[in-house]
Amino acid sequence: MTVSVERSWVAVCPAGEVPTGAGVAALLADGTQVAIFRTGKDFFGLSNVDPFSGAAVLSRGIVGDSAGVPVVASPIYKQQFDLETGRCLDEDGVSVQTYPVRVVNGVVHVGSP
Repeated sequence: MTVSVERSWVAVCPAGEVPTGAGVAALLADGTQVAIFRTGKDFFGLSNVDPFSGAAVLSRGIVGDSAGVPVVASPIYKQQFDLETGRCLDEDGVSVQTYPVRVVNGVVHVGSP
């Protein structure tokens, strides 16, 4: 039996406001901060909160790749997080929440996790 999960989507900004190779922060209606990243044509969503410092700063991190994996490095302690899975590459067992992201008619939408 397949269970269908209904996802809710929220429009957050025009796609052009997310610079390639960087991130921006979006505040959702429930107070959740999501970091939106763009690598070329791909967009990713992670929690904006750095689990090591507790600061909402991941959107200001350095975007790059580690062995072909798209990552963001926290601007505080420099731990790297996989943009696809949220997994910390530097500390086993640590991760951040991921959020689905889509672009519709040039507008970035964040989906419920």
